[in-house]
Amino acid sequence: MAWSTADVVRMSKVTSRTLRHYDEIGLLPPAWTGSNGHRYYTETELLRLQQILLMRELGVGLREIRAVLDSRADQVDVLREHRARLVAEQERLATLARTVDRTIAELGGSRDNDMVHINRPENLFEGFEPSEHDAEMQAEVRERWPQAWEQSRRAVEAMTPEDAERWQREATAQMIRMAEFMAAGTPAADAAVQAEVDAHYRGVCRFWTPNAEAYKGLAATYADDPQFRANFDKIAEGLAAYQQEAMTVYAEARLR
Repeated sequence: MAWSTADVVRMSKVTSRTLRHYDEIGLLPPAWTGSNGHRYYTETELLRLQQILLMRELGVGLREIRAVLDSRADQVDVLREHRARLVAEQERLATLARTVDRTIAELGGSRDNDMVHINRPENLFEGFEPSEHDAEMQAEVRERWPQAWEQSRRAVEAMTPEDAERWQREATAQMIRMAEFMAAGTPAADAAVQAEVDAHYRGVCRFWTPNAEAYKGLAATYADDPQFRANFDKIAEGLAAYQQEAMTVYAEARLR
């Protein structure tokens, strides 16, 4: 039995555009293509699509997925491995749900504008894991700037939990102040903005000391990397680009 693209879209909720892309990159070719140009899929392709979607849920990249599927590993063994990872993810999500429940319970008694006090701040983060993306970025930094990476690693290891919490608060406050400058239409080269960037640079120097090129590279990362850009733009749309512009002005004027 065979199913059309429309059938597969309906069953899997995968878009036809995604199916075409999977075909183009050789990840999921259809069983055949009719004279009318329509693609048709058999049970073999549906099982392969299921494995693709499972691995996508687990954060595996398309290139790695294709390598796994093309390795001709036993399908049952592959599915057992996927199931084990899904069960582990289910347990992690359950932990996250408990974390949120505790936070709701902590905050539920506070309905006014008073400062909320969390009894155990570390409980706010139970169940969270460093992302694969963070690991990839660290590997890239280590390769490109090994001395800076080692300097940063030692600084981070020396931080106490209180230091880390204070640093995170300071970083967030800086982002908010930059967003206020941006909202007011203050030019990136304005003295007040550059003073804020100077504070940012001195904060970075607690971990490593970038030269002009490296600091502009960091600025470009804030604007170009999806995860960094999203963090800035959660505070204010366009903040990542504004931060990059201000840091670039600073690097060109004050760094070598």
